[in-house]
Amino acid sequence: MTAEAPLIDGHGRRISDLRVSVTDRCNFRCQYCMPAEGMPWVDHEEILRFEEIERLVRVFVRLGIEDVRLTGGEPLVRRDFPDLVEMLAAIEGIRDLSLTTNGYLLERHAEALVNAGIGRVNVSIDSLQRDRFFQLTRRDALDQVLRGLEAVAAYPQIWPVKVNAIAMRGFTEAEVERFCRFARSTSFQVRFIEFMPLDADRAWRPESVLAGEELRQMIEALHPLEELPREPSATARVFRFADGRGEIGFVNPVSEPFCADCNRVRLTSEGKLRTCLFSLHETDLRGPLREGASDAELEGLIRDAVWRKELKHRVNEPGFRQPARTMSAIGG
Repeated sequence: MTAEAPLIDGHGRRISDLRVSVTDRCNFRCQYCMPAEGMPWVDHEEILRFEEIERLVRVFVRLGIEDVRLTGGEPLVRRDFPDLVEMLAAIEGIRDLSLTTNGYLLERHAEALVNAGIGRVNVSIDSLQRDRFFQLTRRDALDQVLRGLEAVAAYPQIWPVKVNAIAMRGFTEAEVERFCRFARSTSFQVRFIEFMPLDADRAWRPESVLAGEELRQMIEALHPLEELPREPSATARVFRFADGRGEIGFVNPVSEPFCADCNRVRLTSEGKLRTCLFSLHETDLRGPLREGASDAELEGLIRDAVWRKELKHRVNEPGFRQPARTMSAIGG
């Protein structure tokens, strides 16, 4: 595959990471994302077909995309999802093909995902207590999620396996000690992600965010930490426990925005290109794709959109507007 000139936005950032949502549907109803009764789903005909996702990813890879993360909604509810993984794993130029999942169907699909070529997996677990897990997700599924986590961890080629926990004031404080024990007794890297204003109920408030620095101090009171070098464009500050047992990370988009070296864009399940998680505008790629656009024409649309990528997300700044889409409809 012949690489084109790399994707550069109007602020000089090189774009090399693509998040691809394969569905807006989810089998959980997490309070920070969805209302209890669910949401109106995108019609099946509007969702990109696997062949369309593959073609668009190939175009992005020619433009310098190296890392592709598959998200949802919950990606494993998409029928024959491992087939898509296999299609994308065959694309020359993808350095890292990863998955973000709630883990509910992971035990069933772990072997197929590994055989298809997935390289890394992030599993969302916001509580390690069954009743509190149910409280947040509205599903009594913690045991099944943990079995899925163990199932994928049985394959050494899937590394690292990360556990993502949304950090919410009034909830996560009671989880800190358990997550520390979990990180110190397993091979999983636990990462706390600050609660962001992407919930369907519009209940987010600045005071509902449990800041990463506050969490770090809580953990330091239990176990001393040593910070590891941060990779360029990494979203997390990662620490190891000073005694060498385990790692813990903090993703702080609200209190410590990492917009300055953001290298990510997102493709929604119905083929809209979003240049920021909090974008108020999108670029339609599905329409031109289905109308017969050439790869060169698609590249032009992508380059134009990326050039206009936002300088920063402006959360906590005057005039910030929460996007109409929720996290499940964007792709994590």
